[in-house]
Formats: sequence, C-alpha cells, structure tokens
Amino acid sequence: MWGKSSRSGNNGGECVEVATDLPGVVAVRDGKNPTGPVLTLTPGGWRAFLGDVKCSRFVP
Repeated sequence: MWGKSSRSGNNGGECVEVATDLPGVVAVRDGKNPTGPVLTLTPGGWRAFLGDVKCSRFVP
C-alpha cells in the first residue's frame, strides 16, 4: 500500500509516496506519476536515507 507524508498537503505539489508493506523492500515513487518508475531500497538503505535527510546532508 502506498502512503505519503501528512506534510505533503493536497495542493498537487511535490509528493513522494512510499510503500513499506513489501517483504524485504521499501518502494518509493513520484506521487504525481503513479505509473512511472519505482525506486526500491532495502529497509536498512531506507533508514540510512531518512537519517541523511533528517541531518540535512542533501542541502546545497
């Protein structure tokens, strides 16, 4: 099941959807393009990515 952050809002802007109910995989897609490509990560890879985002490692 795909879900999105409660912070995404409903204004049609940027939205990343995540599916965490798949065995051994976390899937990520663009919510504006649900039939487009899907990025899959291991649960550990997903946790590492979220940790990097929370620490602002992707801010230019």
